[in-house]
Amino acid sequence: MKTATEARVIFRKLAAQHPNANTELHYSNAFELLVATILSAQTTDVGVNEATPALFARYPDAVALAAADPPELERLVQKTGFFRQKTRALIGMAQGLVSCHGGQVPAAMNDLIELPGVGRKTANVVLGHALGVPGLPVDRHVLRVTNRIGLAQSEDPEVVEQQLGGILPAHKWTVASDTFILHGRRVCKPKPMCDRCAVRDECDDHRRGAGLHHPAAPARPRATTRRSATQPRSSKT
Repeated sequence: MKTATEARVIFRKLAAQHPNANTELHYSNAFELLVATILSAQTTDVGVNEATPALFARYPDAVALAAADPPELERLVQKTGFFRQKTRALIGMAQGLVSCHGGQVPAAMNDLIELPGVGRKTANVVLGHALGVPGLPVDRHVLRVTNRIGLAQSEDPEVVEQQLGGILPAHKWTVASDTFILHGRRVCKPKPMCDRCAVRDECDDHRRGAGLHHPAAPARPRATTRRSATQPRSSKT
């Protein structure tokens, strides 16, 4: 794995390639971001942003969402996919906020992951973007980009979170995650575009010739240690 010094150089180059990286979800407070992040599982941020204005107008806070009529909520989130599972997750999350936190989103990882439908990735998104607490969300893009470059060596999101947290300063965790995500969406796709990459000279995969000799190779499989909010056995994401 790269050293902390190497990681800082890589991050500076990626940050210059993707300036002002940030979440693309639209929100005005921690509750709205929590809802939007739960809805973002297995769909695009664009699709979520199309659904949330009407959703937030109808259910502006945890108290209102906790009392939501499931069929009505399902109609509002239907276009985000897996709408029945997401409806259950949203209502359960809101009820947890009301019963345990006075309707407010807690600013602690342990409290957030106790809520139905909320796993470490979602909790880190909310902590880092809406609550001012260092958080390092690890999604499929972060897994792919950091493993290819050599910043991480695992397909387990929690392990990668720990590895990245050990070589990046805490105040950079959230923007680093946003930057890796954008790099994965725009450049380091399952079929990488190495000629457009600002860190190809530092990238382990590129040095081994992976980007040159088999650019069409599929992305590494996603970790199976955690399931998203949309999968049937668990509603955590």
